[in-house]
Amino acid sequence: MQQKMIQFSGDVSLPAIGQGTWYIGEDASQRKTEVAALRAGIELGLTLIDTAEMYADGGAEKVVGEALTGLR
Repeated sequence: MQQKMIQFSGDVSLPAIGQGTWYIGEDASQRKTEVAALRAGIELGLTLIDTAEMYADGGAEKVVGEALTGLR
């Protein structure tokens, strides 16, 4: 996958496309599917994952952590 980068002021540049995690981590029965979706994006070349501590009261960050485990 070829990534388009967006240049911001200074030395900051970010990928134009990433994965969002707004509803991830809210339903424990979906955890395996959510981890698989994040890993699929990573395998396809996505390098930006957008999350926040308020998403599922920190649950989204835990799912992201699980998805990233063992990949580096």
